[in-house]
Amino acid sequence: MEEINKRIAQKKADYVRYNFSKVQNDILKTFFDLAQEYSTLEDFYQISVAVLQEFMGVEARLYLANDTPHELEFICDSSHGLQAPGVKAPEHIILCDKMYAIDGAFVVPIISKMMQSAPEPSKAKELLQGMLEVEAPQALTSQEQFFLCKFANRIGFNLYNRRISIQNIKHLKFINTLVMDIEHNVIIPNMYFKHLFNRIRAKIRDVEDLEKKMRDMKNAIRMDRSSCENIITKVSVLHQDLIDYHQEMLRHHNNCSLFLESLFRRDHFEKGHLVLHSKKCFVEKEIILPQLEHFTRRLEGQGITIERPTDMSAEQIPLRVDIGLLSQVYANYFSNAVKYAEVIIDHAGRPRKALAYGRKALPDYFGVGLPGVKFNVFTTGPHLDSEDAAALYTEGFRGKNSVRQAGTGHGLTFVSQVVEMHGGEAGYEATEEGNNFFFILPVDEI
Repeated sequence: MEEINKRIAQKKADYVRYNFSKVQNDILKTFFDLAQEYSTLEDFYQISVAVLQEFMGVEARLYLANDTPHELEFICDSSHGLQAPGVKAPEHIILCDKMYAIDGAFVVPIISKMMQSAPEPSKAKELLQGMLEVEAPQALTSQEQFFLCKFANRIGFNLYNRRISIQNIKHLKFINTLVMDIEHNVIIPNMYFKHLFNRIRAKIRDVEDLEKKMRDMKNAIRMDRSSCENIITKVSVLHQDLIDYHQEMLRHHNNCSLFLESLFRRDHFEKGHLVLHSKKCFVEKEIILPQLEHFTRRLEGQGITIERPTDMSAEQIPLRVDIGLLSQVYANYFSNAVKYAEVIIDHAGRPRKALAYGRKALPDYFGVGLPGVKFNVFTTGPHLDSEDAAALYTEGFRGKNSVRQAGTGHGLTFVSQVVEMHGGEAGYEATEEGNNFFFILPVDEI
């Protein structure tokens, strides 16, 4: 409390020394009131310049630093409001930590809260948020210039806090989305381990029963040769089953490890959004086939035939993609195939329940000389109605055919997000005998 009282006394003395006029005090009060009343950054930008024009009769312009080091963007002015995004500041507006005058205008630095609280000359430009230009019809007094510096400081404090608040909100939204990604792509599939453990336990019990039978036979006075051969055969089958389950568990573990690595990267949490770790990749060999192998037993368990293309191996197209995230795209498509593929009667009059995958080159899809590749995952079944098809990649959406299936409605939203991060687009189309879920990626120069 002693420290706070000391600061209050200092501020009281400061305001006496500042000797702000009634108009200047009204500017600050109006600015603070409206800054609390309006919540968006765009409104805040306009308040910052409009309040000066209203009270002082001056033209004010706001310039803020963008992602390019030391480059300023023209944000808004007091006469025309917000500018179009990407408009650069005129040449006479320079990012610096001192106020300067030029051609009847005063240009004042907008300093971040961090810089005001702990200024370091070596980092001054890094902490500058922008510049405030005030074009006055007559020369400003030294006291008015001092007031503009203080007013620009108030803009800097508020802008810093608003940006931090927006960044925190984005981070929280990202973390919430990431939690859903982890639940959908890792935790739920990881429950399959329990299923595998139970199957192995059952096999182990069968081996234990056979061991007991063999011990009983050993103790018998006479041993039936055919019975022994039968037991040996069963033990061999059980042994191979255990090996197969062990290999499946290893594949499942490797798959979960890949998904965990791609979802728990430090970059995601530092940036507040998914960050790609791209590398040269043959999509079928390194992504599709490992995921298909992972889902084969479940697809076959639902009576779904896997129809493989004949052209992807012969003519592979190398792409630069994030293998971990794109693998989860296919995992979501294949998981949905297990749930929703249905039997249809094909053109030859035979029943068909199938999953097929493939790809198609699309020359100039993203513009002249900018080709794309369309990756398809087809499943048999009735077509989605137009309403479901339009909302398919929307967060939380579950179609009319999903009532009896467990799910969160997040999987295809994740698909769309990852594909768009790669510069592509995801979609759906009704095709003969079923539904095609696809995404299109640009072919970059490798």
